Amino acid sequence: MLYTDFIILILLLGLSFIIFGLGYLIANVFLKLDESAYEKVSSYECGFDAFADAREPFDIKFYLIAILFIIFDVEVLFFFPWALTLKDLFFHSFYYMILFMIILITGFAYEWKKGCMDWD
Repeated sequence: MLYTDFIILILLLGLSFIIFGLGYLIANVFLKLDESAYEKVSSYECGFDAFADAREPFDIKFYLIAILFIIFDVEVLFFFPWALTLKDLFFHSFYYMILFMIILITGFAYEWKKGCMDWD
């Protein structure tokens, strides 16, 4: 049993080195990524350069959209246990979920009315 575990460990380590080596070869040898390709491969999710001065002004709408995403992501997480127990607790859980949805939709409508979803 010890020999099979050792063989599997060696195979996994070898496969890991092969995968990392192929990634290095593809990125540096075949694609020839250099300093001129920084803008092309840099992340752009936050809307501004991550290595800029911390005191630089930024647009708050990126964070508002991120908060909206988290809110609706949590809402979807609440749907799974509710859907699984709906048969057992129909009346109570159904009306509580309707109340939950009304609160979330009201908040979403408020943010939409305030213009948080508009990209100027």
